[in-house]
Amino acid sequence: MKKIIILSIIAAGLFYLPSCDKFLDVKPVSYGIAVEDPNDTIVYKTAADVESALAGCYGDFKNEYYQLDYFVNGDAQSDDAYAGADNPANFQIDEFTIDATNSNVSRDWAYLYSTVGKTNSVINNVMKVTDPALSQERKSQILGEASFIRAFMYFQLVQLWGDVPLQLEDFQTFDISIIDKLFPPRAPMADVYKQIIADLETAVNNVQPTAENKGYVTTGAANTLLAYVYATQEPHDWNKVSSYCDAVIAGGYSLMPNYDDLWNNQHENSSESIFEINYNGGSTDGNWGTKMFRGLDWKKFNIPSNDLVNAFDAEQDSVRKNASIIFQDVTGKWSDVQWPQTNYPFLNKYRNFNEGSDNNFIFYRLADVLLLKAEALNENGDLQGAAALVNQIRTRAKLANTTASTQDAMRLAIEKERRLELAFEGHRWWDLKRTGRAIEVMNSVTGEGGVPLGYNLTQNRLIWAIPQSELDKNSKLTQNPGY
Repeated sequence: MKKIIILSIIAAGLFYLPSCDKFLDVKPVSYGIAVEDPNDTIVYKTAADVESALAGCYGDFKNEYYQLDYFVNGDAQSDDAYAGADNPANFQIDEFTIDATNSNVSRDWAYLYSTVGKTNSVINNVMKVTDPALSQERKSQILGEASFIRAFMYFQLVQLWGDVPLQLEDFQTFDISIIDKLFPPRAPMADVYKQIIADLETAVNNVQPTAENKGYVTTGAANTLLAYVYATQEPHDWNKVSSYCDAVIAGGYSLMPNYDDLWNNQHENSSESIFEINYNGGSTDGNWGTKMFRGLDWKKFNIPSNDLVNAFDAEQDSVRKNASIIFQDVTGKWSDVQWPQTNYPFLNKYRNFNEGSDNNFIFYRLADVLLLKAEALNENGDLQGAAALVNQIRTRAKLANTTASTQDAMRLAIEKERRLELAFEGHRWWDLKRTGRAIEVMNSVTGEGGVPLGYNLTQNRLIWAIPQSELDKNSKLTQNPGY
């Protein structure tokens, strides 16, 4: 009886268990324990069951992490945006002063591991489905799609926290014998990356090559993430980055002729898009995230920085600046130490910010891959090849060719090009980290009037604190240095 009570308490606190229907729909017994027939190992009885479970995995790309925090972590943590709004947790992220009780940190850990749990259930059980309505080909596709989603989540986790628990099993019933598995220690980053790569290779070998709806996992999406992984993990493997970029480039994608077409909501799932979260709008499928970044009803998150605006102006890049930033008069609504009320900037890439918005979010697109390929070519000594790709991107922005003539100069040219091309798409912080430039760049950032912002980014602050709530639950977890 005492064991049952203990397990019930544990069950209530676990976040990286699969959020699958088997746990949710079973009949409870006295102390809140969900039990099933222990002899029944078939989690999904029908094709519809497993399709619904996969849809639940995809659905998590529409949760709070991907509608808001993904962009806070990638942009407000960088020199592209200030935290904005009035959330102390976001201020800590912006200023590199987070602690283990930061609410964003704990919820992001929970969101990401919740999705890992859902994908584990699909990955470990899809091949057991006996319903003849589910073909072997479709089973393999589902396996590949769920594997990509799990890899995507772990790529977020390992970049945010470094060593993290590597949970790959799903648990359909609770038993005292699995307690150790429910509370695993942190796995070395190398092991996490190894699993990410294995999952992505599963995806490449099983998912469809293309999809009209870019919200579904394709080989292009998997190859893009593989390129990112090999450009991020240490040591970087530029040959593999180049190879996976080539696979994407050969996949039938093409740049949109006009940069602004990517953001005017008239060309969703375009030829340039590789992985894009689709919203239908309305009360049941609206993208509330866009309202977090633009509007005059309250002070918004991710306010464009003076440093980024100056970078656009220095490059005379009006095409991408105007597509990315809009200035409005907020006199009498709120004040800001960085911007005057009469000329206040908002993100302009997400333009449908009404209730029930149907504005899609693009996570991967071809321009991103072309610049990543340029980076790989430059690191391998092909300055001319890198310049050709950079110039392809600059030509669309109506800019002259790059003048970079050395490898070091080209590194900075590519860094700048990625910044201006991909502003507010959640990439800048991760670019600075993986190139080893984050500390130098962030500690030199200035605000209005060229006044230093006074960031004190150190090596320890390149990764986040393990949430205190997780340390309290799992004695095997250790805190990151400096927290």
